[in-house]
Amino acid sequence: MAVHLAVVYYSATGNVHKLAEAVARGGAGRGAEVRLRRVPELAPDTAIDANPAWRAHVDATKDSVPEAMLEDLEWATAYAFGTPTRYGNVSAQLKQFIDTTGGLWQAGVFHNKPVTSFTSSLNRHGGQESTLLSLNNVFYHWGCIIVPLGYTDPLLFASGGNPYGTSWPSSGGEEPDQAVLEAADYQGRHLVQIAEQLRG
Repeated sequence: MAVHLAVVYYSATGNVHKLAEAVARGGAGRGAEVRLRRVPELAPDTAIDANPAWRAHVDATKDSVPEAMLEDLEWATAYAFGTPTRYGNVSAQLKQFIDTTGGLWQAGVFHNKPVTSFTSSLNRHGGQESTLLSLNNVFYHWGCIIVPLGYTDPLLFASGGNPYGTSWPSSGGEEPDQAVLEAADYQGRHLVQIAEQLRG
């Protein structure tokens, strides 16, 4: 049976969305069944409308990317979670979704499933590593097996060499470059490979 990979993310202006798509492509390329899911938006329309890029991304994905549901987490045998940095921490939107998983956690749904994380920030030193480490705290509680990138492939150095997970500094609003998208694709493949090994 193929690995079931749930790629769950929050993205405001689209950079984390592009990373999520690349992770999903990598997982699918390794033979996984993939569900790409965005968590619900919590910000009011007034805040979204104040940033044209935010509004454009919300409108572009509201019908093309399904919202994440708890059933997606039950279905999955591996997880990839993505979030923009928020003061070096997880976005409120992703955290709110995670905070609804208590019943699954109590039922042991997450035990021994591999998980990985990725992020984007406005600045190169905008808290990318601390965001991934903060997100990983959830996975310790869930009893997951955290799968970092490490330095497991030479292509990771071209993308900045973040051993915790793929990250993109979008200073100036640039979209993730090819090297970072390749790292995210690799992250999806790497996660599925580990999931296959754990399954035996």
